[in-house]
Amino acid sequence: MFPLDLAELDVFIMVATERSFSRAAEKLHRTQPAVSQTIKRLEEELNERLFDRSSKAGRMTEAGELLFDYAQRLTQLKTEAESAVKELQDLRHGRVIIGANEAAIHVLLPVITQFRQEHPQAQVEVRRVSSRHMSSEVLNRTLDFGVLTFAPRERGLNTLVLGEDELVMLVPPNHSLANREEISMEEFGSQTVIAHNEASPARDRVLQIYEERDTSINILIGLPSLDGIKRAVEMGLGVALLPKRCAHAEIARGDLAAVKIPPLRLTRQVRLVYRREGEMSHAAAAFLQATKVSA
Repeated sequence: MFPLDLAELDVFIMVATERSFSRAAEKLHRTQPAVSQTIKRLEEELNERLFDRSSKAGRMTEAGELLFDYAQRLTQLKTEAESAVKELQDLRHGRVIIGANEAAIHVLLPVITQFRQEHPQAQVEVRRVSSRHMSSEVLNRTLDFGVLTFAPRERGLNTLVLGEDELVMLVPPNHSLANREEISMEEFGSQTVIAHNEASPARDRVLQIYEERDTSINILIGLPSLDGIKRAVEMGLGVALLPKRCAHAEIARGDLAAVKIPPLRLTRQVRLVYRREGEMSHAAAAFLQATKVSA
């Protein structure tokens, strides 16, 4: 047995590839005597000549050709091992950045739970991003993923369906409409409606439906958050039209009741959006895999 220094093998491979001690020294940013000394030391360790010194072409001996094959394999294994360790480190200490609106958080939480169970040291950051800007921020790499309730028009994006959601009217349990399974959009429009004061495709579509049917909707209170809207409904300040998933806990506790409005249900698929091309971080790739398992 003899010790093999991978650094010496790297020098040997360069000399064999360049067929010149001087060119190898230039590529390695070393002096020619230093390269020659490394090869001499390797030959002494192996007790074999690796190069035919009488050949100006830097031809390898039979032993040199044999070693060249194994040296390439060893350096490739070294590269693969370093890459594997780096992947593990990147995953352990990596970060996944996701863009979502408030309603999407409730769909994301099971996926985040799955991912964190498998990779407890990885960081997950969910940023509040308007659906209008979601696709562009994913494409320009500001975000690893985005969550949308519609298929993006931009090219270069893939989508993965996380689940479905629908809009329902939320009312306090003592409201006169709380025990109804469904109501008309005219009945809803006549109520004191509490709405999110930030524009969204769903809000725009609801207003469009009312305009198309030439009827009115009585939006009297605008609030900046879904939690604020739900709390206002619980307090009896009005009713709201929200994604059912975002009020799942309140409905289960009996704090709110959900009533369907057939023309306004707007059943939609909640989609995870990510870049079709380009390298994905190890943490992002692991998150995508966790999403596929959870979906």
